[in-house]
Amino acid sequence: MGLNSKIIFHLMGLLLLFNGLFMLLAAVVSGIYDDGATLDITLASITTMFVGIFSMFYTRGHDKEVKRREGYIIVTFGWIVMSLSGMLPYLFSGAIPDITNAFFETISGYTTTGASVVDDIEALPEGILFWRSLTHWIGGMGIIVLAIAILPLLGIGGMQLFAAEAPGPSADKLHPRITDTAKRLWLIYFGYTIAETILLKLAGMSFFDAINHALATLSTGGFSTKNASLAYWNNEPLIQYIVIFFMFLAGSNFVLSYFAFKGKVQRVLKDEEFKYYTALVLIFSVVSAVVIYLKANVPVSDYHPMVLGPAESAFRHGLFQIISVITTTGFVTADFTTWTPFLTVLFFGLMFAGGSAGSTAGGIKIMRHLLIIKNGLLEFKRTLHPAAIIPVRYNNKSISQVIVYNIIAFFVLYMLLFIIGALVLGALGVDFETAIGGAASSLGNVGPAFGSLNPVSNFNGLPALGKWWCGFLMLVGRLELFTVLILLTPYFWKKT
Repeated sequence: MGLNSKIIFHLMGLLLLFNGLFMLLAAVVSGIYDDGATLDITLASITTMFVGIFSMFYTRGHDKEVKRREGYIIVTFGWIVMSLSGMLPYLFSGAIPDITNAFFETISGYTTTGASVVDDIEALPEGILFWRSLTHWIGGMGIIVLAIAILPLLGIGGMQLFAAEAPGPSADKLHPRITDTAKRLWLIYFGYTIAETILLKLAGMSFFDAINHALATLSTGGFSTKNASLAYWNNEPLIQYIVIFFMFLAGSNFVLSYFAFKGKVQRVLKDEEFKYYTALVLIFSVVSAVVIYLKANVPVSDYHPMVLGPAESAFRHGLFQIISVITTTGFVTADFTTWTPFLTVLFFGLMFAGGSAGSTAGGIKIMRHLLIIKNGLLEFKRTLHPAAIIPVRYNNKSISQVIVYNIIAFFVLYMLLFIIGALVLGALGVDFETAIGGAASSLGNVGPAFGSLNPVSNFNGLPALGKWWCGFLMLVGRLELFTVLILLTPYFWKKT
């Protein structure tokens, strides 16, 4: 059987319609602030919705069954189509007139990477800044999951789409119906965003800055409205602690948030991944804080007079950057690449950690690391007792060998892609430190990197081909490798 191309184009149209509606929201913000970009964003919105409606109209009467192959195509090309249409506000307004830069900024937004090519963020119109943050928020939980919530209205089942969108090892479901699962996840996501916005506003941020940073935090994106990112508020510790708290939540499994709201707190506390995630954050934060306090010389102007002085500042900077990197959010309070070689290596290693499965974080994910380590340790037992069947256990349940093999394959493929990613950047003339930092950051959807891509710089200095390559790595990393790479295999396209 061949591909059901009509359903693919129909859903591409649906995604474009969504994207155009979100652009209208940015146009409203632009109008409120009278920033001069209202007509441009509105035109981008109308263009996007027109193409979307045309695609949906032209493919009406399609076969409504979405098989696995169509699911992978819809998810991958959905992200690409969203990125291509999402760059229109930048191009039409002239905020980012170059197509390469506009596409990079957009796919960095949707993949929640947070790497930017904008040299002066604060010079951008408010409507464009809001659109930039919205691309994070849309991509954070997955525009595909949002589409699943309304697909039953069109008579389309969404199970195959959810499998492609969330291909990780976690198969937790909140509700037997996949649609209800998507709705509950979005409700939690939306609720956290509102809560953080209110708290940041009460802590002293302007409403505009508060909502933009909330959109970027819950998506673990990292786009800020300030050139200095969260370092702009280094003298406002409460603001940074609020962001720390919500980065931690965004990097944890959203299913656990649902259980917590249902009063099943013990289920959260007993979750193995959550325990290791929390322990990892705490241990590395303390280590970082001690090194910063003893070696990094945090300036006196960098702490609030009402708190504990340099000790508190060292703890806050360490905690903030550890959580920011582990959750792949990418906000910064300082240039952590200057905090001693030890911490530079530590942060580089944490770029491969990732948050929890079922979170909006990128990276390999804590659960995968945990199962790989457990399986590795069990190999010693299997060597001594070759006839014994010793399964890997997670949350007191046996994990099938198929899942373990899948995770090992993912890890090997991830590291191979990182090496290839760095080699390509090196071949384009990028220096070693920048190449490995750019590859690790793009693939892990982290944002800031090393070398010329350090936290106080951006990706604008990369050659044009380097930006497109990093964009590809961001997409592959965001969709957890297999979803995109399977499309590059010849047998995927063979008729069955």
